[in-house]
Amino acid sequence: MGNNGNLVYAGRGGMHMPDGTNNIIERLKALEKRTQNDKPYWMARDIMGVLDYKDWRDFREVVERAKMSCQNAGNFIAHHFVPMPEMIEIGKGGMRERENFALSKYACYLIAMNGDTAKPEIATAQAYFVEQTYRQENQERLTEDERRLLLRERVKDANRKLGGVAKTAGVRSSMFGVFQDAGYKGLYGGIGARDIKKHKGIGEKEDLLDCIGRAELAANEFRITQTEEKIRIEGIKGEQKAIDTHHAVGRKCARLLRILVGRCQNIYLRNPP
Repeated sequence: MGNNGNLVYAGRGGMHMPDGTNNIIERLKALEKRTQNDKPYWMARDIMGVLDYKDWRDFREVVERAKMSCQNAGNFIAHHFVPMPEMIEIGKGGMRERENFALSKYACYLIAMNGDTAKPEIATAQAYFVEQTYRQENQERLTEDERRLLLRERVKDANRKLGGVAKTAGVRSSMFGVFQDAGYKGLYGGIGARDIKKHKGIGEKEDLLDCIGRAELAANEFRITQTEEKIRIEGIKGEQKAIDTHHAVGRKCARLLRILVGRCQNIYLRNPP
């Protein structure tokens, strides 16, 4: 809330804009387009006027500086600045092609950051696209969390199936913890669930699989499903044989992961980011 009682726009980093700039924000929102994958983008010539650039050559220089910033940040220019020439009338029914670009949200942010800061429109665009980028990061983080939760449900279901197969193979209820721990020890280089949780700072009463990241969950899902299939298909019988099978499958999964992604099983002892 501003000193005059009006709402102010708060962007990331504490930037504030008065209500007088809402027109610029509304124009930027109105010019937003969507790809077939529902990703936002803007056309360079559309936002040029909103940012108070009258001449394409001047704005083109800003675009080039933004491209360099994009490249220096380790991103592919072609992913964010897509050439999209357009045809315009030149009189007497004639047409000619003129340059234009489709710009990602990140590209617009870089253009705003490389624009003439003396222009109030640039300052407004900077705050707007910083805020939009921040919101997108939060949405993507939420999406990642949602993906993890879906995978966690799959792992729970796989564990239930493994439990049923283990029971059929002869694993007693009192030994099911030992059976499960054998799989962890195989995958995590000889370390059982209790020590894994201790290393990660996870409480004793918490479920390890509720507290790890998506990649680590996927590795455990692979271990669980492969063990269930091996016991079932090979008709393995006997409690100790089932326990040994779970440990052996865990070790094979660890070796396979090491080959595929260049990681040893102990990488999972690091806390997830």
